[in-house]
Amino acid sequence: MSHKRRLRWIVVLVVVAVLALVGTLTDSGEDENTATPPAGTAFATTTAPLPTTGASSTRRDDTQAAAAGPAPTASAVPATTTTPPAGPVATTRWILGGVPIKGRAPKTGYERSEFGPAWTDDVAVPGGHNGCDTRNDILRRDLTATSTRPGTRNCVVLTGVLADPYTGKRIDFTRGQTTSSAVQIDHVVALNDAWQKGAQQLSTDRRRMLANDPLNLLAVDGPANNQKGAGDAATWLPHNKGFRCRYVALQTNVKARYDLWMTRAEHDAISRILSGCSDAQVGAIG
Repeated sequence: MSHKRRLRWIVVLVVVAVLALVGTLTDSGEDENTATPPAGTAFATTTAPLPTTGASSTRRDDTQAAAAGPAPTASAVPATTTTPPAGPVATTRWILGGVPIKGRAPKTGYERSEFGPAWTDDVAVPGGHNGCDTRNDILRRDLTATSTRPGTRNCVVLTGVLADPYTGKRIDFTRGQTTSSAVQIDHVVALNDAWQKGAQQLSTDRRRMLANDPLNLLAVDGPANNQKGAGDAATWLPHNKGFRCRYVALQTNVKARYDLWMTRAEHDAISRILSGCSDAQVGAIG
């Protein structure tokens, strides 16, 4: 072999050795977190779970935590749910949340006659068209030990005993020109108050129903009813604190049934009272 050919082979061998050495050094220094997998190699797309023991098990990347937000609670109820929760208090609070909050409209145009003839039986509510006027229907419902006038098909109440919900007193009722006013039938949502909070927009029939609906009526102490006047829950509450829970629950249900609204002060007063009520104090609402 000539000297030139021998030198050429030596050069080739040296170059091959150098290239092999460079390749070895490059493979050993590759960042394993950025390596490109060989073709056909499968990699999982989920991150392995953190250990469940030790302090490090509760650590999370700050960016991930911010993106995920707080963990949902089991008791969370969607704001748009149309199913009332169980229990009288929870149901009443749910109904209260759907009652609009607005300011009072003017009293302009209010007359008792806007709600139909007083105590008419010609109305599409429970007790309507039963041959007995609304006042006597409520007296029969709320009084005990009642007696009725003969020949009235047990309609006209002559005597009875009222456990007054507003004062907690016992009232012996006797029908008469000077005695009947001791027990009055109160509109839980006063008609004047209703007029200022949406009843002006109701039809004549709906106003007549509101004025005679048993849900909105209670037999109560006459002087207490006079004291209440057209007050709402922000301006008047029964002296009998044990009845306040049911009282505001009735008001809430009436306003929801007849598409009436509340003032902010009224709404907040009802919400505050309900926060301290039990289901037994509210009771079933018809």
